[in-house]
Amino acid sequence: MKSLGFNEQQQQKMKTHPGFIAALDQSGGSTPSALRLYGIKEGAWSSEDEMFAIVHQMRTRIMTSPSFTGERILAAILFENTMDRDIERRPTADYLWNVKQVVPFLKVDKGVAAEKDGVQLMKPMPALAALLDKAKAKGIFGTKMRSLIKQANAAGIKDIVSQQFEVAGQIIAAGLLPIIEPEVDIHCPDKAKAEELLKAAILEELNELSVGHLVMLKLTLPERDDFYADCIRHPNVLRVVALSGGYKREEANDRLRRNHGIVASFSRALVEGLSAQQSDADFNAVLDASIQSIFEASNT
Repeated sequence: MKSLGFNEQQQQKMKTHPGFIAALDQSGGSTPSALRLYGIKEGAWSSEDEMFAIVHQMRTRIMTSPSFTGERILAAILFENTMDRDIERRPTADYLWNVKQVVPFLKVDKGVAAEKDGVQLMKPMPALAALLDKAKAKGIFGTKMRSLIKQANAAGIKDIVSQQFEVAGQIIAAGLLPIIEPEVDIHCPDKAKAEELLKAAILEELNELSVGHLVMLKLTLPERDDFYADCIRHPNVLRVVALSGGYKREEANDRLRRNHGIVASFSRALVEGLSAQQSDADFNAVLDASIQSIFEASNT
């Protein structure tokens, strides 16, 4: 199925190539904890600009590593600040695709609102149209936006999915491919029930999409194995990917292996064990082992 406006080579890679997505899109709120896990304490920067410069060094170290290539990694999801910077004197998205053969995506949401009806909707995105134009000009293939389900509340989950697909329509119209991410909190008291409600709402919205309007789904690894098989088979779904959601890498990989046709889009589980204090040789060895374990779990 060909969609207008997409880079066909990138679309084909996202649809058929073995591999997984590296989620490198921690934003302002989650950056300090990401740096802390990387061995950099909060006192190491005196302004937000300095903090983002340090996190860009970390992401650059990951993306320039010899183990980080399109052979095992399909795509990388970037924070806007990362998209606006360079890697080895090339714009980040250009570097990812033309040097590494990794498809660039951009996180476009502005975080989540306060909980209501057991869910956290996305905050308003008044500047979305301008951001999509900028992303397109910089060679970004698609976008990602996250909202959060905390309770098995039918009304709240319906609101989450409606909002996701409404914004996805705007993203498709801009010629980009949206990754829809209605995350189910792994600590949700009735996670299996929340997933039933979520799948029903997603399928309802998918069935309303026009022919050729493609989306990807980024979902929490479910309680029931192969639960999202109907979504994977849907003609409007390019691919279904899984977030690690706070599961340690070993458990995330184990759950992933049991869900056929879903590949990883891991953030914390990908960078687990990496440290600013490691030599390049040690850093690259740990990253290589991490990438290989997630690749194997994604492509059983």
